[in-house]
Amino acid sequence: MRSAEIRRKTGETDIEVRVNLDGTGVYSVSTGIGFLDHMLEQLSRHSLIDLEVKAVGDLHIDQHHTTEDTGIAVGEAIAKALADKRGITRYGEAHAPMDETLTRVALDISGRPWLVWKVEIGMPRLGEWDTELIEHWFQSFAQSAGITLHVENLYGSNNHHIVESCFKGLARALRQAVELDPRKGDAIPSTKGTLGG
Repeated sequence: MRSAEIRRKTGETDIEVRVNLDGTGVYSVSTGIGFLDHMLEQLSRHSLIDLEVKAVGDLHIDQHHTTEDTGIAVGEAIAKALADKRGITRYGEAHAPMDETLTRVALDISGRPWLVWKVEIGMPRLGEWDTELIEHWFQSFAQSAGITLHVENLYGSNNHHIVESCFKGLARALRQAVELDPRKGDAIPSTKGTLGG
């Protein structure tokens, strides 16, 4: 079973994350930021990655550290569960429609983190979550997971739908990419023989 646990404790946050890449999308999420909880639940359910997140952060200051460190911890847990990435499909792509909204997500579990973010959110908050932090969550996640990640909202007008389609697109693309490809056996999916920087 490809699973991992991460504990990230700083002067700003205390976060525990558990993942099981071969799960069924069972989740238990508590960050203190309701909309972020909802998005992480979507990530788990639609990727079929079992996800537990317990985060306590300095929300009396603002949501920045909790958002950033949660992205880092979830990414680190996925990277740890992938180990040397033997046999994985590696690439994933998804179009995620949600009513009037459509978002495209493509990713490569390359070991070379990068984020291309082409998403515009037209309001400062969703629920209590500062929307400027949403891109920052994706950046923190991609960096710590070692994923090249492209997220592009093709169109949409409802900001909730736009953000949710980004997370659902990430989930579906991630589900493809972490799957074990029976044609690859235990080979590392790279002509270099390694997936890293």
